[in-house]
Amino acid sequence: MHRYKQLMGDKLVSLGFNQQHIEAMIKVKALNRMAGLGMPEYQRNS
Repeated sequence: MHRYKQLMGDKLVSLGFNQQHIEAMIKVKALNRMAGLGMPEYQRNS
């Protein structure tokens, strides 16, 4: 949560509920993308 607030701010900018929902979803998608880029790729050794 700290990383989210540091990168995106701790408050929503949009005024309407629907716009806030969309803003939050965009921010979460961006955060998940950044987390995914930092994950190592595993290969099975056989």
